[in-house]
Amino acid sequence: MIEVKDLSYAYTEKDVAVTDVSFTVKDHEWLSILGHNGSGKSTIAKLLVGLLAPSKGHILYDGVELTEKTVNDLRKRIGIVFQNPDNQFVGFNVKYDIAFGLENHLVPRDEMINLIDEYTKKVDMYEYLEREPQTLSGGQKQRVAIAGILALNCDIIILDEATSMLDPQGTEEIINIIEELHNKYNKTIITITHDLNLAAKSDEIIVMRQGNMILSGKPEDIFERRDILLSSNLDMPFGLRAAFLAKEDEVISKNKELIDALWEYHLKK
Repeated sequence: MIEVKDLSYAYTEKDVAVTDVSFTVKDHEWLSILGHNGSGKSTIAKLLVGLLAPSKGHILYDGVELTEKTVNDLRKRIGIVFQNPDNQFVGFNVKYDIAFGLENHLVPRDEMINLIDEYTKKVDMYEYLEREPQTLSGGQKQRVAIAGILALNCDIIILDEATSMLDPQGTEEIINIIEELHNKYNKTIITITHDLNLAAKSDEIIVMRQGNMILSGKPEDIFERRDILLSSNLDMPFGLRAAFLAKEDEVISKNKELIDALWEYHLKK
């Protein structure tokens, strides 16, 4: 479905965010773009939806290149959930926020009402239709953003650090919704994250560091490269990080099997 070829982007001559990145995303696949702050992963998300134009390279959706001429049509297929949900609200309550996107797509009123009801129920936000956005928790705001994307029937959903500002409960709620979108609704998912636990649930992973793609493959293959993951400052369970940072310690070295088991336990799907 998506082909990214030799993609590069520089904000200035000295600030190069992405360098010669290439990857593909198959139909109904879940790709995680993994990397620490400043790795270039969020820049890739903006390039994928046409918020930025590449300095070099090409992005194609089913063979159609993303350009200034095609961006409006291609955006109808893509929904994006940003890191800060407050940046996405334009309505004075949940109902009107979702309606805003549907109005822009010229959806008839009766159909619009049915879609809002249907998809707020799917993300457990139906009872909050009249609530003002500022009264919602971070997880609830993200759910509203996802409901809006589902109502627009987007083929591709990009989540740019959508769990990074949430508490553990909110994070778990959003991860459950992502898994449902992927497994039940067959959406193509791209998650931009620095969380290894989230990335472990995806079909494919690419790892970014300082604008370069340094690893790509299945989660089980990526997690074998522990040295690279640790050196990339990725977000992993505290116990594992502490253990591996202390790997030279005699106590740790004598418990390698336990550490290996913990690693596999925390990062399994």
